[in-house]
Amino acid sequence: MAETDSSSSSDGEPSQSLASIAENLQRSAIQSARTVQHSSSTHFRAFQNFLPEAVSQYRTYEDAFVNKVKDGLMIAKENPAVSAGVAISAALLAMRAPRRFLFRHTLGRFQSEEARYARIEKNVKDLNLSVDLLKKENAKLLQRTTLAEKEMKYGHTELVSAGTQFQQLAKSAYKVETRAADLLDKLRYIPSREALALRAEASQLCLIVASMASNLKRQRSSLNKRIMKINELGVPV
Repeated sequence: MAETDSSSSSDGEPSQSLASIAENLQRSAIQSARTVQHSSSTHFRAFQNFLPEAVSQYRTYEDAFVNKVKDGLMIAKENPAVSAGVAISAALLAMRAPRRFLFRHTLGRFQSEEARYARIEKNVKDLNLSVDLLKKENAKLLQRTTLAEKEMKYGHTELVSAGTQFQQLAKSAYKVETRAADLLDKLRYIPSREALALRAEASQLCLIVASMASNLKRQRSSLNKRIMKINELGVPV
């Protein structure tokens, strides 16, 4: 019987400890939630109290800035010479060369010799890179110019040769055209008794010679136009 009571008491102790742990956890959770709620409400009330003061300070600064601008405009209006001097000084400072001169003779004097040397060395390296790039571009341009000159000389030679050939063809066409015209005149003035026997052949020959003469005339005109175009390009033919 004693053993039974001892076993039941030993089983009851763990259950009581678990219940106490659960209660402690619940209490701590509730307390933490209340603390968070209280702190958040406190911060919110502090923010609400600070907001009107911040707005008031902003308006104060804004009014002060506007008053400063108005005062500056009034001073500029009353002293145009000073305003012109300030404007010229600002324009000079906006330019690169005066700004570098001013920096070199004011803040630049406070730089160490090592910093100056490093800056100069960097500028020299950048300048060398720029010079190398210009050399490469110059070499490419010279190569392209040489090729263009060769092509131009070759084209000039070809134009001169073509112009000479066109002239020779035009002269030959003129000679053949003249011979065809003479032959056509001879065929037209054949004696009448011979014309009766050669009428069919003469008429056919007249048509052929007339067609040849017209074709030669067109070719000679086309050749002369080509020669004129070559002369317009500055190539004497």
